[in-house]
Amino acid sequence: MLLEKLSNAAGPSGFEGEVREIIKEEIVNYVDEMKVDVMGNIIAHKKGNGAKVLIDAHMDEVGFIITGYNQDGTLRFESLGGINGKVLLSKVVLIGKNKITGVIGFKPIHLQSGDERKKNVKASMCCIDIGSSSKEETKKNIKIGEFVVFQMKYGKFGDGLVKGKAFDDRMGCAVAIEILKGSYNCDLYVSFNVQEEVGERGAYVSAFNIQPDIGVALEGTICADMPGIPKHLNATEIGKGPALSIMDKTSIFDDEILKTLIKVAEDKDIPYQLRRATAGGNDAGAILMSGDGAKVATVSVPCRYIHSSVSVASIQDYKNTVTLMVEWLKTF
Repeated sequence: MLLEKLSNAAGPSGFEGEVREIIKEEIVNYVDEMKVDVMGNIIAHKKGNGAKVLIDAHMDEVGFIITGYNQDGTLRFESLGGINGKVLLSKVVLIGKNKITGVIGFKPIHLQSGDERKKNVKASMCCIDIGSSSKEETKKNIKIGEFVVFQMKYGKFGDGLVKGKAFDDRMGCAVAIEILKGSYNCDLYVSFNVQEEVGERGAYVSAFNIQPDIGVALEGTICADMPGIPKHLNATEIGKGPALSIMDKTSIFDDEILKTLIKVAEDKDIPYQLRRATAGGNDAGAILMSGDGAKVATVSVPCRYIHSSVSVASIQDYKNTVTLMVEWLKTF
C-alpha cells in the first residue's frame, strides 16, 4: 500500500532521499513535467489552463542527528524538528542509511532525584545506545551527522485505523500522489517539499519558483480526541473527515477557498470538520509569503500523537481527503 511504503521510509529534515525516490517512482507516469530542484524538492506539473494551483506536501519527518560520542560508546544527538522530550525515553531508533538499531537511553527513575523527576527531558540529557562497548567501536559504525528516525512499522489498528510513524506528513504526500492521477482544467503543480519541520525551508524555494495563484498545503494534523482533554481544546477528531483550517501561526487562510471547499464537501456528501485550533504552522505560510504571494488553504488528515514515534489515523479520513481535493480541483 502506498501509505505503508511512505510511512516506513526514513526521511527526517535534510535527509529526504529515500522518500523522494518512492514519490518519483509513483508519479512519473501521471505528470507532464517533473524535476528535483537544488534543495531537493520535487516539482510535478500537469499542464492546463486558467488558475495556477499549487498542491503542497512535505516529505520530511521529525527525527534526530548524531552530534558526538560518549566514552562508553553511546551517542549524543539533537532533534531535527519539534519533538517533545517526553516521547524520547527508551524508544527504538534507526541510524543512517544502514539503519543501525539503537535505543534512546536515560537515567532510570530509581536513580533520579525529586527535582529530576519533575523536569522535562531534553535530547542533551539522553544518549543513543547501539550496544557498543567503546567510543572507538562506535566510531567505526556511526559518523557524526548521521540521521536518526524512530523505528515503527505501519500496520492496521482497531476498527478502520492505521498506526505508523511520520503521518505528518506522509499522509499529505499520499493524498498528493493520488491527486496527480486525475485530470483537471487548472494549471496544476504539486510540490513535495523538504525541511518543513525546521522552518518550511523547501516550500519557500518551490513556491517562489512556481509563483502560484492558489496554494493548498496537505497535512497530517494534531488530534487529541482522548479522555481528560476538554472538547474545546481538541483541534480535530478521528473519523470526522478531513480538517479545514481557518488560521495558524503563519497563515490566515483564504475565506473564499474555505467556502468553496465546504460547498464541495456538502454537495458531494463528503464529511469534513473545521480545525478548532490555531497552533502550529506549515508550508502554506511559505506559499503565502513568497514572490507576489498567493491565496492559501490547508486541508489535513487528523492524526493522533503526531511528532512522536507513532501516530494513529483513520483510513476513511484519508480517503475522504483525497475525494475532497479531487472534487475541489474539478471545479476549476
